[in-house]
Amino acid sequence: MAADSQLISRQPHKPKLAVWKFTSCDGCQLSLLDCEDELLLLGQEVEIAYFMEASSKVEEGPYDISLVEGSITTPADLLRIQEVRRQSKFLVSIGACATAGGIQALRNFADVVEFTSVVYAEPSYIHTLKESTPIAAHVPVDFELQGCPINKLQLLEVISAFLNSRAPQVSSHSVCIECKLKNNVCVWVAHGTPCMGPVTHAGCGALCPSYNRGCYACYGPKENPNGESLCHWWEQNLGADRSTVIENLRNFNSLSPHFKEISQDREHRQKGKS
Repeated sequence: MAADSQLISRQPHKPKLAVWKFTSCDGCQLSLLDCEDELLLLGQEVEIAYFMEASSKVEEGPYDISLVEGSITTPADLLRIQEVRRQSKFLVSIGACATAGGIQALRNFADVVEFTSVVYAEPSYIHTLKESTPIAAHVPVDFELQGCPINKLQLLEVISAFLNSRAPQVSSHSVCIECKLKNNVCVWVAHGTPCMGPVTHAGCGALCPSYNRGCYACYGPKENPNGESLCHWWEQNLGADRSTVIENLRNFNSLSPHFKEISQDREHRQKGKS
């Protein structure tokens, strides 16, 4: 979002903004606090009514816009997201956990009871759902902002857009475009380094390729990705085994439909040894 207060809606009262946390690491909420100068401008235009990461002050709903971080992982999460939806005019899920399950969704491909028995000394105290799922699996979501963590400028653009009744303008191209804009040498072509950049949503500024590392797909699939082709060439040209390819598809966004479909297909073929 440009630092222009005219982008924020002029209403008789300040719109109420709420920020909610579900199962997550808090990183996306910290991205909002990391806005610094822009956060002061935002505070002039909206009332930050609920944001427990930043303040214990709580204003009652309803709220004009709710930002929701984290996945639905516990029975309590399941009940609370319904209440958040009821209190929110617009609901925006932010980050890989809220939009695609996050790291904790890796348990969906294994036995959660076995996991809790290994991790916790008293697993009987753990009340968890069998699966960890995105917000949109349970309530209607007005917009999903991808990323682990989210890009703060993309977040401000989304807030500005909803407060001004327009569509958010978040670039849907791949990390490859960001690499080109930074004059990065392609790590795959030049060095044979596996890279998820061609199928990954922009937003990180090509952080990993800028340091000669392959993209880990933290921002999830871009618009119209061809992950099947990328993984084929990864296996054929670089000699990667299927387990490695599956792990990269499931890092942060395992429940994004595109990555989920490709990873499950490879898993089935691996079990069938085809």
